[in-house]
Amino acid sequence: MKGSIIAGAVATLAAGAAAQAGAWAQCGGQNWSGATTCVSGHTCVFVNQWYSQCQPGAAPQPTTLATSTTRAATTSAAATPTLAPGKFKWFGTNQAGGEFGEKTYPGVWGTHFIFPDNNAIRTLINQGYNTFRVGFAMERLAQNGLTNSFDAGYLRNFTDSINFITNAGAYAVLDPHNYGRYFGNIITNTADFQTFWRNLATQFVNNPRVIFDTNNEYHTMSQDLVLQLNQAAINGIRAAGAKEQYIWVEGNSWSGAWTWNVTNTNLVALTDPENKIIYQMHQYLDSDGSGTAPACVNAQIGAQRVVGATAWLRANNKKGILGEFAGGPNDVCKQAVRGLLDHLKANSDVWQGALWWAGGPWWGDYMFSFEPPSGTGYVNYNNILREYI
Repeated sequence: MKGSIIAGAVATLAAGAAAQAGAWAQCGGQNWSGATTCVSGHTCVFVNQWYSQCQPGAAPQPTTLATSTTRAATTSAAATPTLAPGKFKWFGTNQAGGEFGEKTYPGVWGTHFIFPDNNAIRTLINQGYNTFRVGFAMERLAQNGLTNSFDAGYLRNFTDSINFITNAGAYAVLDPHNYGRYFGNIITNTADFQTFWRNLATQFVNNPRVIFDTNNEYHTMSQDLVLQLNQAAINGIRAAGAKEQYIWVEGNSWSGAWTWNVTNTNLVALTDPENKIIYQMHQYLDSDGSGTAPACVNAQIGAQRVVGATAWLRANNKKGILGEFAGGPNDVCKQAVRGLLDHLKANSDVWQGALWWAGGPWWGDYMFSFEPPSGTGYVNYNNILREYI
């Protein structure tokens, strides 16, 4: 989730539809009535017929003819899935807490950060949820450099949480919630990143229910660097001898599904000797896609925002997972979330599942909290999500 980094864009958008749209904000699409031009340094880029976005750069707008052709192709591909609906392989929640206290490193367990509540995990597993993406901070695990040994206490607490999930028969996704950064700086040394992943994979090499997530939401980085970091992680994991586990790769631009087919196209070049790459995308349904507002754009926005990604996955013979999604506690968002999940299910030949953002014991009254028994998201969406298990 973008968190506070997107706050500036949210404020810009909220200033008024008549003004220019802010960075990464929506600037066009079917039935769009807001701003259609972008702030300086950004261009309104066509993504699909329902959505255009202000992206960095000053590239020329697509021509009317090219836009129409692209729209027709995207709509056709999404409307005619090649396989019948099937069951999701992975369906569950994110579990936030291990990455909390990001300004305090290493911090103190139980004070600055926390790992999932096993009782809450058990409640969700008993209801049929089978996948939990557990966030952690690379700065706490490798405290003195990416290639250095891991902190024993943090590793133990993290491993205990992962083992509880997998021993209960579910999948645990290891999520370095770092946005492609280490102590706030963009990771540029791919060799060090590969070593970090080899060291981490070594800890879980014999656990087939572990899934490796290369990094959470790369953003505002070189697109080639995102490719190289993902490939380095894959190489490091396989070098550790981890052959059975899946690897979820993430993309630039917050790994957004709505921009994937125009932003992360180079990631098609990723290779894995075990052929177990899954492309992890995220998607929120508020006006700028940041997941910071309870209102969804409309009741159809869920399916609309992922249709381009669906077409990309199918055209490139790839598999995807919606690693983060959520909707506010209102009827419009509930319809939008149903539409999103219906679309993923109807295209389950390419979509392997979805994970709600987010569970975790420290959310309080957070609008998306999926912590049993009283989290706002859990109360409003548990019955809906269980329909897709």
